[in-house]
Amino acid sequence: MEFSNTTVLVTGGASGIGRAVSLAFARAGARVALTYMTSAEEAASVVAEITGSGGAAEAFAVDTTDPEAVERVVAATEDRLGPLGVLVANTGGLLQRSRVTETPLDLWRRALDVNLTSTHLCCQAVLRRMEPRKSGCIVAMSSLAAFDGGGPGASHYAAAKGAVVSYVRALAKETGSLGIRVNAVAPGLIGTRFHDVFSNADGRRATVARTPLGREGVPEDVADAVLFLASPRASFLTGEVMQINGGLALY
Repeated sequence: MEFSNTTVLVTGGASGIGRAVSLAFARAGARVALTYMTSAEEAASVVAEITGSGGAAEAFAVDTTDPEAVERVVAATEDRLGPLGVLVANTGGLLQRSRVTETPLDLWRRALDVNLTSTHLCCQAVLRRMEPRKSGCIVAMSSLAAFDGGGPGASHYAAAKGAVVSYVRALAKETGSLGIRVNAVAPGLIGTRFHDVFSNADGRRATVARTPLGREGVPEDVADAVLFLASPRASFLTGEVMQINGGLALY
C-alpha cells in the first residue's frame, strides 16, 4: 500500500474534505492522526471507521491557533503513531460573510488566525521534526478564493487563503534542500457543509452552470489530489498549488 509505515497528521480531519483525506490515507495504509475543534462525534466516527478496518488512528481536540496546543498534539502523534511523514494542514473556514466596509477587525484577525496562523503553527511544529530527518511532505489547504477573490463578503477569507499560497512557496524554497516537499491544493465549489452554511442554492446552481465539467466537486476529488501530492509520484513537485474546481478558474 502506497503509504504503509507512514504517519499522517490531518488537521480539521473530522468532517468534509478533512474526513475524506483522513479516510483516503488510511485506505492507502497510513497511520492517521486527525484534529478537530468541536466535531467530537464526527472525529470518533472517522477513528472507528479506520480502526474497524484494521488501521491505526488517533483523534485530538486542539485549537490549531494555539502554539503550545499544536506542539502537544504533534508530539503525541509521534509518540503514539510514529514519526510524521506527512502533514495535511487543512484547518480553515470563512467564519462569516462580511463586506469590506462592514468587516470588524476581530473578524479579520480571526480569519487570518484560523486559515493562516494555524497553517504556520502546524507546519512549524512538524518541520522541527522533519528537518533533522531530512524527509517529509506537507500539503496545505488554500482555495479558489485565493485566485479569484472569493464570493460576496469573503475578502478576509480570500486574503488569508492567498497568503497560504505565498507561505507554501516560501516553505518549499526553505526546505527543499532538506528533502522536504511543500505543496497546496485550492478547491473550488466542493459539496460540503462549508457551502451548505455559506452559499445559497441559487448561487451554487449558477456556479455549476459556469463550470466546464458541469458539477460540484466532492471531498474525494480533493482527497485524491492530496494523496498524489504526498506520494512518491509527485517527488519532483514542490511549491505547487493544484486547483481543483472542474475548470471553473478558466472563466
